[in-house]
Amino acid sequence: MNTSFKAGAIALLLASPLLATQAQAQAVLTEKTLSAALATQIATATVAACSAKGYSVAATVVDRSGTVRAVVRADNAGPHTLEASRLKAFTSASARNTTLAMMEGSQKNPGAANLGQIPGFLLLGGGVPVKVGNEVVGALGVGGAPGGHLDEQCAVAALEQFQDQLK
Repeated sequence: MNTSFKAGAIALLLASPLLATQAQAQAVLTEKTLSAALATQIATATVAACSAKGYSVAATVVDRSGTVRAVVRADNAGPHTLEASRLKAFTSASARNTTLAMMEGSQKNPGAANLGQIPGFLLLGGGVPVKVGNEVVGALGVGGAPGGHLDEQCAVAALEQFQDQLK
């Protein structure tokens, strides 16, 4: 047998497990997610942040796929606030963006005007992604303040309290 052929065959045999390992590594991903305990703490802190401003709201925290992890509804919050907060959280997690930014973008850009037609999307301010670094691990939705921009302010204020845990 040719010596260079043997060397090439040996190199291929030695490299094949490495190639298989790389292919397997790309086939299975590891993702970060929010614990139920942290999700509950975030929802509770959000309701408290809004209550301090005189707003009775509901706060929903979802994981990266939009599945509900925690919900807290303030005393006197309207029944509609539960669904509004869930939809805002789902929309934010799905799009990896704030719902206020999405709403404004859909109003300014005719190509994005139909985003609100996606089932489950609610383009009102109050949905904010929860991130670890640049990775979206969930989202927080708030409903019930007298304006989506105020819902978002409560969400951002609450999330600032958890920055050390979201590293």
